Amino acid sequence: MEQSYGDRQRKNGMGVMAGSILIIDDDPVQRRLVEALVTRFGYQAITAENGRVGLERLTSADREAIAAVLLDLAMPEMSGIDVLEALAKAGLSTPVIVQTAQGTIDTAVSAMRLGAFDFVVKPVAPERLRSSIETAIKVGALTGRARKRGTSGKDRSITLDELGVSPAARRAAQLARKAAATDMPILIEGETGVGKEVLARAIRAAGARRDKPFVTVNCGAIPEHLVESILFGHEKGAFTGATEKHLGKFVEADGGTLFLDEVGELPLEAQVKLLRAIQEGEVDPVGARHTIKVDVRLISATNRDLARRMADGTFREDLYYRLNVLSIPIPPLRSRTDEIARLADLFLDQARAAAPVTARTLSTGARDLLIAYDWPGNIRQLQNVIFRAAVLADGDAIEAADFPQIAAEIDAMPIHEARTSVLTGPSTVEHEQETDFKAEMMVSLLDASGQIRPLADIERQAIQAAIDHYDGRLSEVARRLGIGRSTLYRKLKEMGIEADEGRAGRLAS
Repeated sequence: MEQSYGDRQRKNGMGVMAGSILIIDDDPVQRRLVEALVTRFGYQAITAENGRVGLERLTSADREAIAAVLLDLAMPEMSGIDVLEALAKAGLSTPVIVQTAQGTIDTAVSAMRLGAFDFVVKPVAPERLRSSIETAIKVGALTGRARKRGTSGKDRSITLDELGVSPAARRAAQLARKAAATDMPILIEGETGVGKEVLARAIRAAGARRDKPFVTVNCGAIPEHLVESILFGHEKGAFTGATEKHLGKFVEADGGTLFLDEVGELPLEAQVKLLRAIQEGEVDPVGARHTIKVDVRLISATNRDLARRMADGTFREDLYYRLNVLSIPIPPLRSRTDEIARLADLFLDQARAAAPVTARTLSTGARDLLIAYDWPGNIRQLQNVIFRAAVLADGDAIEAADFPQIAAEIDAMPIHEARTSVLTGPSTVEHEQETDFKAEMMVSLLDASGQIRPLADIERQAIQAAIDHYDGRLSEVARRLGIGRSTLYRKLKEMGIEADEGRAGRLAS
């Protein structure tokens, strides 16, 4: 009789039980085929006929029962990419295996950059699917254990002195050290996955409230109709479904620190009530007759440009200045390459502490590969990649071959071309192109009134000019701008610039 995955895991000490697998696919035939395979592997299968339904199940109260997700990329209404973006926004880490047809491999690579664990090509061989599911569940369980250890106090928090060795990290640590000595509100700014919560915990650990509660709220993951209840609490019977009294995050954090992650996602109505809570030092639970006094140290974080959101009318200016008494920017990992090897070692240590993996170190080739990559998912992506490699590695050392997806993406980037150009110098034709470019495509630093233009506008113009000059040849554009191709793609999406190979890009209407 075939041994079940759960039995095998109990024997090897991982302690992971076979959980439910959520299958999200709009094709009913494909859903039934995959459901039959998943059931044969010994898992319970849950199906969703589109991305919207799948996302609802992943954000429901019983989401902990879902051990992994099989996600089709090509779906109407809400694509697989849309689902991955929503999961990233909500801060959910359930491992996702994407399914793709032969013609959509580029999309699968984009999915990996958004946090997908693996991708399989339709029609997938049963053993390939089984292997991917088993590895995804192992890594998901390992990640969960490591994060629980980090938040339960079993592992000490990273101190401000250990935040990093790069100049940017040292600057952030200096600002954080000054902030830790006060109770002033702090706004931490940076891309998703750069370690904003890690910095917040380090600030708390260095301050007078180190032994008091540290309560986190992912503002982007709260349904709009529940924001007020989650933050400020509610009385029993205050609304349909309020079967018990709920204290709210402000009251839970009383005397300690409240960390509002992705605060830029709060709806305007909640922003008004948050502003009042900060100004008055009290909260008004839904359905309560009296307000409750609270004493919290507030640390907020955002991956949004809040100044731009204020201009758009989606974020209150008075709240912004209340939250942003001191701003601490955290640069993306791609600009802190001297941090990558140290962080990789740290995450390998976490993996070894959370599960019996054999790998003890990273080979020189593996380190070089990690340093060459531009990490669009930042530190969170690096952690997931190291955990995956630790589970898959057979020997004492993790090798470059244990990072196949990273290697494949680097091969598609113009890194080696750029290094060759730096070493040998430009050819005569290249020199002429650069001369023409300087003459035709000067980017103005000043606006019509003589003031310095915003950096984002200058960057947008430079990218647009490069796309026009090189006729939409994105590899050449990335090389000339000195960035990886994956970084260029991400910037094009963020800026709303549409650019196909061989065609000039234009801002999307």
